[in-house]
Amino acid sequence: MGAGRSLLGGLSNAFSGLISSSNGLMNGSILSQQRTFVQMGTILKAVDNSGAKEVMCIQSLRGKKGARLGDVIVGSVKEAAPNGKVKKGKVVYGVVVRAAMQKGRVDGSQVRFDDNAVVIVGVKEKNKKNSDGSKKKVEYNQPTGTRVFGPVPHEMRLRKQLKILTLAQHIV
Repeated sequence: MGAGRSLLGGLSNAFSGLISSSNGLMNGSILSQQRTFVQMGTILKAVDNSGAKEVMCIQSLRGKKGARLGDVIVGSVKEAAPNGKVKKGKVVYGVVVRAAMQKGRVDGSQVRFDDNAVVIVGVKEKNKKNSDGSKKKVEYNQPTGTRVFGPVPHEMRLRKQLKILTLAQHIV
C-alpha cells in the first residue's frame, strides 16, 4: 500500500475530488444562466404601439436592487419607429411586463420569460408646470399605446395595471 494510507481513505479522497469538480462545473453553468433584476443599463423591448422599439432602463422606481414584473421604471428610448408617438431620446416611464428573472406565484409555480419587455405608460416632459407654478406630476397609470403585443402575466392585476391587461392579446 505504501505511505501508510488505507484503501478506504484513498477512495474517499478520490470521491471528494470528483464531487468538488462536479460542483464546480455545476456552479459555473448555473452562474452563466443566472437571471437578474431589470437594473440601470438594461435594454428592454417595447411591446406596445407607442412608437418605441427599445428602451434602456435609467432608474427603477421600486428600490435599490432593480425592477421585476409589474414595476415602474424610468427609461430612455434608444430605438423608435419614425412615425410613432414616442421619439428616440425621450425619457419615458414604463411598466415591466416581461422579465427574464423568475418570479414565484402563490400556487408555488414559477414564471419566467425569455426577454425583458416594457409598456410605455408616460413621457417625461421638460419644465411642465401647473397654472399655480408647481411641478406637473406625470401620471403613469395609462399606457401611451393602444395595443400590447405578446404574453402578459396576470400578476399585473395585483399591481393595479388593469388597462395593460385589457389591451393585452394573451394573458398567462
